[in-house]
Amino acid sequence: MTTALDFAGLSGLEALRAMFAMPEPPPNIGSFLGMRVERLEEGDVAFSLPTRPEYANPLGTLHGGICATLLDSVMACAVHSRLPAGVGYGTLELKVNYVRAVPADGGLITAAGTTIHVGRSTATAEGRVTDAEGRLVAHGTTTCMIYR
Repeated sequence: MTTALDFAGLSGLEALRAMFAMPEPPPNIGSFLGMRVERLEEGDVAFSLPTRPEYANPLGTLHGGICATLLDSVMACAVHSRLPAGVGYGTLELKVNYVRAVPADGGLITAAGTTIHVGRSTATAEGRVTDAEGRLVAHGTTTCMIYR
């Protein structure tokens, strides 16, 4: 099994690319929810996720926590992709705005996250979730703490 120590000499972008290229990546929330990498560039990340009936709220539409998790993932990974080797991060603050309900019927949603600022001790990023028709579903921002 690959450990975090195997990635110690890689930049954030190199580590993310290496992890997602593995035949069996280490357990993570993206694998658990079925996220797929759509784009993985420096400061610019996109993941997609098929909705599922198990992800529904009591009203039968997609639970807001799924969009929040997808946004947290793309925005934090956008920050990660800008970090040098040996530097870590963690979400300090997450703000999500929901724009429309999403059916939990197997339709694909896609989130894109981009960095706004990456400093020595904090970083900020923004993200957007769209449905299969390209309509905005949710958007958000994050602040991440940088660990040196």
